Amino acid sequence: MTCAVTLNCSLPDAKSLYMEIEKTFNLSAIRPVYSLKTPTNVSISFTLYSVLGVDEKTQILTTYLWLNLEWYIEYLSWDPVQCGTAFITLPRKKLWVPDIGINECMDDDTSPKTTYVYLYSSGLVSDSRPVRAISSCNLDIYTFPFDVQNCSLTFNSYTHLDYDLRVDMAMSGEEMLRHSKLVMTTVGEWELLDIKAIKVIRSNFYNETYDTIVYHIVMRRRPTMYVVNLLIPSCSLMIRL
Repeated sequence: MTCAVTLNCSLPDAKSLYMEIEKTFNLSAIRPVYSLKTPTNVSISFTLYSVLGVDEKTQILTTYLWLNLEWYIEYLSWDPVQCGTAFITLPRKKLWVPDIGINECMDDDTSPKTTYVYLYSSGLVSDSRPVRAISSCNLDIYTFPFDVQNCSLTFNSYTHLDYDLRVDMAMSGEEMLRHSKLVMTTVGEWELLDIKAIKVIRSNFYNETYDTIVYHIVMRRRPTMYVVNLLIPSCSLMIRL
């Protein structure tokens, strides 16, 4: 996507660029399009850094993600030569930000808050932030401790219907799986097997439709600890009896 250059910097420095961008801050309350009939496209990807916990009793999965959202502001673009840079960091609160959330989340996100986003000369905004997701999951524990679980993370806008906001996959599930396995910070009870992504249209009670991406996180329990500490002693006790 390309946008016409609308900003003219008096000097090729950050101050001049910021002064030009500042003129548009009063528009941050509305979607950043010339025509409200044009939908805003938001690209979504995340990296799964850690599976922090699985609570079988309460059916809760706790994960730590690095979430990245990207979208365009149509009226914010500039010539990187004239303005001296191809990108700038700006406070998130100064720009329009999509209200993308995870439907399965059951509690507040307590991860560190990031204040800034990247704005590029093409009008592209890149918003990256950590997310501690405490989400509901239908856990099947009948094959414990050799169980494989499939938990969903559903991303969509809370207020914007599909004709206003559309979501796209910035990366395939295979790419996200590969990247997540490279950077996972903990090797604990659970092994990440797969990340699958599908795009769907969902309706509410009033038959209003929302553009949605559902990510399925497939993971397998590492049974070694339970075999050593539970099954082997139990079998030994039964043999003695």
